[in-house]
Order: sequence, then structure tokens, then C-alpha cells
Amino acid sequence: MQKRVLIVDDDISFGTMLINWFRKNDFEAELSSNISQAKKEFLAGKYHLVLTDLRLPDGDGIMLLAWIREQKKPTPVIVMTSYGQIQSAVSAMKLGAFDYLEKPLNPSVLKQKVNQALENKNQSEKPDVNAKIASSKNVIGKNRSAIEMDRQLQKVAPTLMSVIILGESGTGKEYAAKRIHEFSNRKNAPFIAVDCGSLSRELAPSELFGHLKGAFTSAIADKKGVFEQANGGTVFLDEIGNLSYEVQIQLLRCLQERKVRPVGSTKDIEVDVRIIVATNENLTDTILQGKFREDLYHRLNEFSITIPPLRERKEDIELFSIHFLEQANQELDKSITGFSKETMEILNEYYWGGNLRELRNVVRRAALFAEKDEIMPIDLPILSDPLLGDELALRPGNEKEQIETALKRVGGNKTLAAKILKIDRKTLYNMMHRFGLKI
Repeated sequence: MQKRVLIVDDDISFGTMLINWFRKNDFEAELSSNISQAKKEFLAGKYHLVLTDLRLPDGDGIMLLAWIREQKKPTPVIVMTSYGQIQSAVSAMKLGAFDYLEKPLNPSVLKQKVNQALENKNQSEKPDVNAKIASSKNVIGKNRSAIEMDRQLQKVAPTLMSVIILGESGTGKEYAAKRIHEFSNRKNAPFIAVDCGSLSRELAPSELFGHLKGAFTSAIADKKGVFEQANGGTVFLDEIGNLSYEVQIQLLRCLQERKVRPVGSTKDIEVDVRIIVATNENLTDTILQGKFREDLYHRLNEFSITIPPLRERKEDIELFSIHFLEQANQELDKSITGFSKETMEILNEYYWGGNLRELRNVVRRAALFAEKDEIMPIDLPILSDPLLGDELALRPGNEKEQIETALKRVGGNKTLAAKILKIDRKTLYNMMHRFGLKI
């Protein structure tokens, strides 16, 4: 029997092209141009796969994904992205999508992911998106601080304590939260991660607590919020400091009373959720600035864990480099055996302002371009120049962009940023204030 695919996209020419591709590959395919039509089509026939765009005339692909999950059917959903929507696609995966595809579609990648989705009938066995973001489930590191951190994770995991995870961007805070979940009594229940920085002030209450149909203009159907979806499990709120003061009040009530109230509703819904949050900023400072509630901070900070930056665990760089190379070999269908001695020296000496995330990206790029059995220094052009070279010295024109580049390169360390910009720290602070940059 032919496999049936439902394509949801309002670009009719693109949708028609997809239909032709699927039919040439021995699939039955139907096209819907909006969510309403897609729902009718989905209920009317048995589909083995849904391929949906994120941007649709009457909502978005995540809304359709949530509706399909509510039908209690295991049909895998792949979301298609464009216009820089990768963060939204990753969020969709965390809410149950099987995978995502970037437009314009690569036919070989499309075929590969479609086959993977159809072979993976049990959605609980789908690839773990969290494992793609930072490090691996099995790689802890040899550094004493990293080992102690993991010991703390395992110790707090079985408790009901709320946890704050502190650390620079890219250190693997979401991985740490997932590890707490996996060692807890909630490991068989949902783990849902939310990037608070991507939530707008207007939509944050709806995303977290849900809404009723008609609660606002685009609320065309009831929606379950993250807390209700994760009932019995764990919610991880990354960059918690980005939540508005109003949402902080609602979150505090949720923690204290274990209830949420969807937007537009007059009734509360009881939820049993463990909260883990993360931040790369000093919440004590934001409390003093009146941007974060002190009572919420103390309610969240029942236990805190700090993830050390990669530059403080140099002995782990080779370990993670090898691990990321194994991932890249599998992803890129390569068989690179390792790193030359000179290459590893460069990796060990680099500052790694972006931490594990930056290391993973560098290794993947190097693996892509490597032409020998080992990764050579020539494969690392981005790291060829010393970090503190004269090339970043602050020059007239585009000062704001230069300061942002320097701060990003050193992981937000203002002392080092001032050093590579050839200015003193006070001057850096004054310029950041003038350009409206976060201090």
C-alpha cells in the first residue's frame, strides 16, 4: 500500500512541486493551503506523514502540530522553515515534531528525513533534539568542576526542588536540565524546553499557560500551554530573566498553587510540573533594577548549579572535540579519524567564548571541508589568527558593531573585550551605555 502524505503550504506552486516529487517517489500526496482545510483533510483520510510550513494564513504550523497531537494519533510531523525560522522549528521539535527542513528543500535531505519519519512509527523513539544542541548524554568531562556539577545534578534530580542553572551561553544548560529530568522520577513524562528570549510580551502568557478560542484576534482555537502539555513532567525555562514582570507574577502563582489559568478563561487548571530555569545573567542585579521579582527568584532558587565555561575546563576540549567529530562523521557521512597534533594545540589554546556550542560548530565545519583523514590546521581558518590580535582594535565607524563582535567573541567578558578593543574598561562601559547595549 502506498504511503500517504499531507502537505500544508499556502504557496500553491511550491506545494504542487512537492506533490509531484512525492508521486514520483511512489507516495500519495494531498495539498492543503491552510490549517482549517488541513484539519478536515487529516480527519477524512489516513495519513502516514504530515509536512507543514510554519507560516500559514490562519495560524502557524505549531498550532497544527498541537492539534494533531490532541487527536492521539502517532502521525509524524515535519515542519518546513524559511525566513530564519530555525529557532521556531527547534521549538516545534520540542513540542513533538519529528524533524524540520529548511527551504529551499534539498531533495536528498527531504528523502532521507521522510524515510526516517516513516520508519519511526513510535514518536517516543524520535531523534532527541536536545542532544543536537550541546553535548552528549554520555560525555561529562574529566574536569573536576564538571564532575562535581554532574554529581550535584544527580543528587537534586529525585527531589521536587526547583533548580536554577547558571552559566554562559553555549555551556549546555539545556543539556543539564534534561539530565536532571532523566535522573528524576518524572523521566517517563514530558520534558519541554522554552526559550524565554523568543517569547514576545504579548504571546508569552498564551505559550506558557494556554488560551481559549477567541481570547484574542489570532486565537482561532483553544490551545494548551506548555505547563499543561508537560503535566507530570518537567518544564525548562531558558533565559528566565527575559520574562515580563506580568508573566513573572503568573509564573509565581503557578509555582505556589500548582495551577494555571489560560488566557480568556475564568477557570484554573491544576498542573503537576517540576520547574528548572536557566540564565546567563546576574538575576540579583535585575532584581535591584526592578526587572525581576525577588519572591519569584527565591521560589525558583531552591537549588542552584553553575556550569563552568569551556576555557576553565581545558582538559575536556579534546574529549568533546572527538565526540563532536563522531557526530559530524555520522551526520556528513564521513570517516575522519581525528585531529592532527597541531590542530589540537590550536583548539586547546583558543578562548572558546561560545563554549561547547562554538566548539561543536567549528568541528562540524572543519569536518565538512577536511580533505585528509585527520583535521588539519588549514581546516580551521576561523581560528588561525590569535584571539587578542590587533585586527579587533576599535576603529572609527561602526563602533557598536565592533563592540558587539568583541563581546560575543569573549563570551561577554568585558575586561577581555576592552583588552582586544584596545580601550579601558570604563570607556567600554560608557560606549555600551551610549549605544544601548546590555551592561
